[in-house]
Amino acid sequence: MMERDLVIIGGGPAGLAAAVSAYDNGAKDVVIIERDERLGGILNQCIHNGFGLTRFKESLSGPEYAARFIELVRQREITVMLKTTVLDLSADKTVTAINEENGVFTLKAKAIILAMGCRERSRGALNIAGTRPAGIYSAGTAQKYVNIKGYMPGKRVVILGSGDIGLIMARRMTLEGAKVLAVCEIMPYSSGLKRNIVQCLDDFGIPLYLNHTITKIEGEKRVTGVVVSKVDENKKPIAGTEMHFDCDTVLFSVGLIPENELTKNAGIKLSPRTRGACVYQNRETQIEGVFACGNVLQVHDLVDFVSEEAELAGASAAAYLNGKRRTDNAVIVENGKNVGYALPQMIDRSVNENVKLFFRVTGTFKDCTIIARSDDKILAKRKKKIAVPGEMETMLLTAEAVAEAGEKIEVYLETCGEN
Repeated sequence: MMERDLVIIGGGPAGLAAAVSAYDNGAKDVVIIERDERLGGILNQCIHNGFGLTRFKESLSGPEYAARFIELVRQREITVMLKTTVLDLSADKTVTAINEENGVFTLKAKAIILAMGCRERSRGALNIAGTRPAGIYSAGTAQKYVNIKGYMPGKRVVILGSGDIGLIMARRMTLEGAKVLAVCEIMPYSSGLKRNIVQCLDDFGIPLYLNHTITKIEGEKRVTGVVVSKVDENKKPIAGTEMHFDCDTVLFSVGLIPENELTKNAGIKLSPRTRGACVYQNRETQIEGVFACGNVLQVHDLVDFVSEEAELAGASAAAYLNGKRRTDNAVIVENGKNVGYALPQMIDRSVNENVKLFFRVTGTFKDCTIIARSDDKILAKRKKKIAVPGEMETMLLTAEAVAEAGEKIEVYLETCGEN
């Protein structure tokens, strides 16, 4: 059994940024474990630009963004294990992994950072009528085929779901010569960024059908068409609203799920709302010395924010290795009215520092107020012209506000006219 100070599981944008931050904050014995043959994670297949606008103040492609951090890792001579799959993680911070060189082996870590990213929700979770013809892909799989393997999945495309990957693939397929007939979204709003709706759909004349879903996929050996229906307020198809599209390809962009099988194996508590670990403000889980960051913790809008959160986790892991421990004096953070989740779920009030809260709203709200309250005391509030589920919201709690909080802090949203 090998012993290491810090093991980082995942070599995507979160793992890379966490490794650099941990190293720069004093943790020199760091190893990154990545199951792919190269570092960078999902960024390697995201050849469109728009990455790094917040962090680097310039528009980069996914590989270019990843290359910035890969170079920082190499400069620090941080150990990287590629083509290595982690099989298990135990509560005592023992990592079991496998690769061609070592076979099955174990690493005993003093601290661990979980940075495994997320996966796409599959068609099987949607229960759509039809057989299993060729031509059905997740948007991410189609992206890999087009951008990495140079293979076009199809020529006439319907996309279900308006997540950012689906929106980006609508544009990408169009640029490669395919005809994207429609993007269908079961919700009354898009789950993607506004800029992607404009740049990927509006600019190319691709229609977005809100409150619509695919109710039937036609075809035996290959997709030949789909039936799209409008849905009611309970998301049930409305009879008589069916539209038929002749197509040979269906792409699914119906949400992302944090990749938390290892987290569950370790017995770490998961949030039923984010599906990631429950964490303190330093991104430490309930198991001391185990931290989580990036899309394995909460699905982010921008990779810039993934890097920011990962740097916090890396610095926190380095502080843990240097002897810093949390206390049991914690306040619980909960989501309230019109808010889907709030993170961190716990705040160690013994740490005298400001805390940034992250959350998403449950619908589209205009002229609203976001409030953080404990008992009858308002700790923070701010007004918003518009808040939508597709964009993550933040709110800063001052150290003084945290100190004044009771046992719980509730984050909620009030619309215009509410008390």
